[in-house]
Amino acid sequence: MAGIDSVVSLPPHTAAVPQPPGPAVSAPPGPTDGPLQDRLAGWVSDLTLLHELTESLIRTGCLDDALHELLRAGATLVGARRGMAVLEPADGLGPAATVGLGLAHADLGTIETVPRSVTSYGRILDGLDPLPEGSLPRPIAIPDLRGEEDLDPRHREVAARLGYAASYALPLATEQAGRLGAVVWLYDEPAEPVERQRHLVQLYGRFATEHLARLLEVERARARVATVAEELLPSRLPRVPGVQLAARHLTGPRGGGDWYDALPLPEGALGLAVGSVTGAGPSALAAMGRLRASLRAYAVMEGEDPVAVLSDLELLLRLTEPARSATALFAYCEPQARRIVLAGAGHTPPLVVGEQRTEYVETSLSAPLGMLACWEAPSVELSPQPGETVLLYTDGLLRRTGEPMDRAFARLHAAAAGVPKADRADPGAVADHVLRTVLPEGPGGPGGPGGPGAADEDVVLLAARFE
Repeated sequence: MAGIDSVVSLPPHTAAVPQPPGPAVSAPPGPTDGPLQDRLAGWVSDLTLLHELTESLIRTGCLDDALHELLRAGATLVGARRGMAVLEPADGLGPAATVGLGLAHADLGTIETVPRSVTSYGRILDGLDPLPEGSLPRPIAIPDLRGEEDLDPRHREVAARLGYAASYALPLATEQAGRLGAVVWLYDEPAEPVERQRHLVQLYGRFATEHLARLLEVERARARVATVAEELLPSRLPRVPGVQLAARHLTGPRGGGDWYDALPLPEGALGLAVGSVTGAGPSALAAMGRLRASLRAYAVMEGEDPVAVLSDLELLLRLTEPARSATALFAYCEPQARRIVLAGAGHTPPLVVGEQRTEYVETSLSAPLGMLACWEAPSVELSPQPGETVLLYTDGLLRRTGEPMDRAFARLHAAAAGVPKADRADPGAVADHVLRTVLPEGPGGPGGPGGPGAADEDVVLLAARFE
């Protein structure tokens, strides 16, 4: 390269040693070079394998997937074919789960008929092995179940029935996470992992325990948010002559602000409402609760005029929470007359489902509450036929499909049109069919592949069947 002299001269105090003519001959390898290189190659291979397995584990986003990945990776490390993992946090706060690898649900049930105190995973979970104070549980290897003299006869019988002859149990515990559970791998023949395999699987187990601890905290937070969200929504739906009601609510993992309401009004009328507050988490839940309570008050005072109800709600939102917006739809229903007057603020249009038609209600385009200086939109009147069901829903149902909105609307329409005749008389069955069909992985599924956040959406579906 320019500016660099490739010829390096010897320092002045070093004498040049003349070299004999002929090709240079390297020194033969020493007696320890070969084994050392083999050991180094083995270490590199082990580190590469651990890196790949931990990378796969860290991509799991729920406890069930993480436990299955842990079983699969551990089986690779210890040379087993089957196994089971038991999640049972020592603090008793849950959740608890048992999953298997190469074991059917009935096989797991068979293993669980053995008293826990005589199983290796039970000894770990219940702390039955004496340990120094503050020590973590240790792995338990049973290399030959058939030859184990102290083995409980019931354990021996189950092992013979399921065809496993050895086991290796690993505690899922670290000083920081505490004891979360245990995993046990089963061998078809008498065997046990060698020292190298034990070392690798214990390293992997510590990493897996910390990952499970993080997922556990997320799962508990989701459960708390879901509980708060359910408490803010109606505990039961009212019974009003001439109409049957059913509601379904799926809370996203971060706790969104979707809500619904059904309120008996004077002279046999009924107010139906669905809405969604921007944001997620506790603040969105609190805003949702305040907005829903306010709408109930406005519905009692002037429910026969849905536009006035939403106008009052918009004014309240601008004055009390100027940084937040919301969508809402309010419907004033007279069930005996089968008459509905509704107004929407940036909300998805209702869907009418019946024997003769499945169609969206044509509502005027309007802005969400809190987006304009003064909200205003005309109301719409419709008359459902006897036996028809009106579906009110939030846009979370559409977003969870992971598809563009036009295709999501088409998907919802097709799902409603495909409700079996036997289910059309039950609004709850109609709602369940729509959820199963629209959501890519069912009502409890994580949503479709429509980009990040699709699975985080709340879903509200309110069904009203008119007699």
